[in-house]
Amino acid sequence: MTIKFPKHDLRSIAFTKLHGNGNDFILIDEMDQVIIPDDMKAQFAVVYCDRRFGIGGDGVLFISKSDKADIRMRLFQPDASEAEMCGNGIRCLSKYAFDKEYAKKKAFSVETLAGVMQVRVGYDSDGDFMATIDMGTAVYDESREIDGMTVYSVNTGVPHAVIFVGNVDGIAINEVAPKIRHHPSFPKGTNVNFVQITGSSEIVIRTFERGVEGETLSCGTGSTASALIAAKTGKTHGSVVHVKTVGGPLDITVGDIPQMTGPAATVFVGEIQY
Repeated sequence: MTIKFPKHDLRSIAFTKLHGNGNDFILIDEMDQVIIPDDMKAQFAVVYCDRRFGIGGDGVLFISKSDKADIRMRLFQPDASEAEMCGNGIRCLSKYAFDKEYAKKKAFSVETLAGVMQVRVGYDSDGDFMATIDMGTAVYDESREIDGMTVYSVNTGVPHAVIFVGNVDGIAINEVAPKIRHHPSFPKGTNVNFVQITGSSEIVIRTFERGVEGETLSCGTGSTASALIAAKTGKTHGSVVHVKTVGGPLDITVGDIPQMTGPAATVFVGEIQY
């Protein structure tokens, strides 16, 4: 599949590749002008998220000006859907904004479809970028039984199902998760997290992401959802839950407004010529 881009003053489209714990994104900078028209953004994501025929990524981030916050984030996924929110994505976008000085302070706000998120950023003593995101008020639903599994439901900007298991490595995630992801209980579909309790304040998770339609190396909203349910059901204790994802660690502060803290990294910059 190819895209016939509209005529621009530009002869190429610049992009930046970033990742948060291996959850990787293509970022298009639209702070000065629209680069990809809105009616082409979904198709752009389908084409360029392809890891063999495109750039490769779990989604495409668009950064632009906002009349509600300091900056605006939109995220289009490989299946052409637009996600309301993404925890790893917002950290990546925040790194880009901070590095480019679009956000001139270490605390700023980001408009998403799930609302305005407050962000605090900086570089640690090792030179690694870290961001803490106020994830907004979580919305809980009743648990239900699906295929013999107890499934907890919570929306942390996007819908998540949380299932506790004895060993996450023993889950055939690409076989089991789609049954839950497409279950009639979730009219808009859901992300699916399998969670193993490994300590009084520690969990390990694997996440099957809606929109990517497969397992990703990390999911910020999924980590938040899993930590909140683990704390709410008494499986963990304390105000901070340490989450180990396949791609790396995240810290979730549980409470009325949960917070997610984790890294983001720039991988490379490039151009799409046309």
